[in-house]
Amino acid sequence: MNAPLKSFEFRREREASWRELENLVGIAEKKGLKSLPAEQLLRLPSLYRAALSSLSVARSISLDQNVVGYLESLCARAYFQVYGARSNFFESVGQFFAVSFPAAVRSAFWPIMIAGFWMTLGLTIGFLLVQASPDWYYSFVPADLAGDRTPASSTESLRRTLFDGADTAERLYVFATFLFTHNSKVALMAFALGFALGVPTILLMFYNGLILGAFLALFDGHGLLGDLGGWLSVHGTTEILAIILCGGGGLVLARAIIFPDQNSRLDSLARRGRAAGTLAVGAVMMLLVAGLLEGFVRQLVTDTAVRYTIGGLMLAFWLTYFTFSGRGHSDGDD
Repeated sequence: MNAPLKSFEFRREREASWRELENLVGIAEKKGLKSLPAEQLLRLPSLYRAALSSLSVARSISLDQNVVGYLESLCARAYFQVYGARSNFFESVGQFFAVSFPAAVRSAFWPIMIAGFWMTLGLTIGFLLVQASPDWYYSFVPADLAGDRTPASSTESLRRTLFDGADTAERLYVFATFLFTHNSKVALMAFALGFALGVPTILLMFYNGLILGAFLALFDGHGLLGDLGGWLSVHGTTEILAIILCGGGGLVLARAIIFPDQNSRLDSLARRGRAAGTLAVGAVMMLLVAGLLEGFVRQLVTDTAVRYTIGGLMLAFWLTYFTFSGRGHSDGDD
């Protein structure tokens, strides 16, 4: 008589919360979590934890197996509502690009601006130094990136690098793949180095600016600056912006470590790291677009005016997208 009585009392004291949880889970399974009012959504996790506690006690004191089985089934159903996937893969991807990515960019506005400032500063210094003395070019631009584009090159050979497109689809594919891989490494390094208090990230932004400034000065010295601008703009408005976004993400991580606010550094890093990670993932997708533009469109389009048009349209698209997309939802962590 003692065991049945114990089981009866245990169930009588807790059954109301079980039934409430079962009712909420049933509604969520049929109509989705969005159909639940805010108060019931807040109740769901606490009811789930209470049911888990009841299940643990029921197992430890060997209560009626019917009660244990009921609680196991209820907790399993509730688990998928509390922690399970809220949407399918395509809905998640759509949510990322429509809301999460642009919101993360807006929330990291100042770190992105700082990263952009250091790249612009490097560009300016690199341009002025190489313009004053072409020997600086060899100090800034690695040989594998320079290729045939050096101060020793003739104007005609530099012009050919801007207008001679690849002649086979296979070469276009290989070129696009190489560019995507290279630029992704640079961007993700700028992001990851944020853990070192952001100093290496700033230096990497500055150094990339030096490289770009050196290129601009080289072609400017041969009267090809306008043509180079068109050549770069096709992919550069996407590529350079993506690298700056990764640099901004690295500075978000650095700020979380240096200025943790009221949270511990680990808590601050975890909170802001989600937004920074969103920046990095979105930027890699942008680099994929830039690689396709660089490997295909830029090689096939040789008219400078059309190249500027494509680059300008891409820049306008990104600025509009980051400014307005997902505005009705809450932006990410500051």
